[in-house]
Amino acid sequence: MAKHRICIIEGDGIGHEVIPAAVRVLEATGLDLEFVTAHAGYEYFLDHGTTVPEATLEAVENTDATLFGAATSPSKKVEGFKGAIRFMRRHFDLYANVRPTKTRPVDGAYQNVDLILVRENTEGLYVEKERVEGDKAIAEAHISKRASERIGKYAIDLAMKRRKKLAVVHKANVLPVTQGLFLNTIMEEAKKVDGLQSWDVIVDNCAMQLVRNPSQYDVLVATNMFGDILSDLAAGLVGGLGIAASGNIGDKHAIFESVHGSAPDIAGKGISNPTATILSAVMMLEHLGEYETAGRISNAIDKVLTEGPRTGDLGGTANTQQFTDAVIKALG
Repeated sequence: MAKHRICIIEGDGIGHEVIPAAVRVLEATGLDLEFVTAHAGYEYFLDHGTTVPEATLEAVENTDATLFGAATSPSKKVEGFKGAIRFMRRHFDLYANVRPTKTRPVDGAYQNVDLILVRENTEGLYVEKERVEGDKAIAEAHISKRASERIGKYAIDLAMKRRKKLAVVHKANVLPVTQGLFLNTIMEEAKKVDGLQSWDVIVDNCAMQLVRNPSQYDVLVATNMFGDILSDLAAGLVGGLGIAASGNIGDKHAIFESVHGSAPDIAGKGISNPTATILSAVMMLEHLGEYETAGRISNAIDKVLTEGPRTGDLGGTANTQQFTDAVIKALG
């Protein structure tokens, strides 16, 4: 059995609760894992003046994968602050943000949903290039053929391993230069692949279609901001951000994180739902080739979601520890 070195970053807020919960589950699997602790986030910035220290970059560089908790981003400009996860995405060229949405045994969830939203992770409006000119605030959106081509190929490869269906999400009807480059580049790549069913969908229509009939989709690929927004919408179809996992994946490195934020309103109370972080750890194990163990954890999650106990966001009364104990017990 191969040994895996995992970098652990709790981040901010409830990251200090959900990451230890996920680590407990990983330890219970019996895999040979070594955990390396590192720091990043707004809390670290307030104490040290940087969101991601050099030691953390070295830890991510020298481990097999990283599990990240949650990050706080202030809604107003703070001098010197850079969003931790956004910085690491660009630093390590983690160009594919992969967010699966799957029906799980949660009350009110849509049935038969099984889709993956692939989001270009390094460009778009999230390059954070903003400026003020007089009474105007201007934000730049960067779209390149190279980045569009590689995220397109990633999404196509993923679709061909699944149901061979790819939807390219865009707003080229309003932004034909930037969004048009993204759309046309990916559609050109899709035409090269035999057996792939591909089509384009305007982002606002896509939002409506996801609500009306999400089972029509398999893999969707979108620019950075559109992918961010739509993946939260998709999470709402199956139970919310408490069960929404994601991975930031590049050619050499990968950082896995829950989609939810740092939830300062409940941080420190011990009541946060660790499901999203545990499922992010499942994605991490799949990335490392540990498919059998990943499947065991996923099945254990479903068993607990079915039989209880559940956390408050899913209608239950369990705290973080009680839910985690139940998942570990279900692992057998």
